[in-house]
Amino acid sequence: MSRVLVLGGSRSGKSAHAESLVADRADVVYLATSAPVTDDPEWAGRVAAHRARRPAGWTTLETTAPSELLRGGTVLVDSVTTWVAALMDETGVWSEEPGALDRLAGRVDALVNAWAMTPAHVVAVSDEVGLGVVPESRAGRLFRDALGEVNQRLAGTADEVWFVVAGLPQRLR
Repeated sequence: MSRVLVLGGSRSGKSAHAESLVADRADVVYLATSAPVTDDPEWAGRVAAHRARRPAGWTTLETTAPSELLRGGTVLVDSVTTWVAALMDETGVWSEEPGALDRLAGRVDALVNAWAMTPAHVVAVSDEVGLGVVPESRAGRLFRDALGEVNQRLAGTADEVWFVVAGLPQRLR
């Protein structure tokens, strides 16, 4: 069992680095946290590029259920960023529903607890959003803050943490 967190900015090479960390394993479950979007050709192209890089023997599972981390084996999560966005959708945070922030906190706790308790070898990819400008909108700041908190909590119990800049991975722990 080990937990590896790979952080980086957009288009930094973090996914490719994460994939290289499990390339020698045959039993990889690729946990895709972003559902296909049929009305966005650019996003569909990005998803297709990720799929094309995966070895044929890997299993792809599209879900935002943290319990999938508890299955064991080798799990590649790509990405925590889209997972947090999905949790914000599912809990009603964007529409400011009453109790949404509490529901989000509960879902984040479940994700972090599953990460901490997993018997699997897990490599998770996430965007480092704390290096950019302060988002102009409330929703943008809320997302940045939520993802930053999740990244810190995952890194706190990770066995390894990598930061990828311009395709160059740097081990932080």
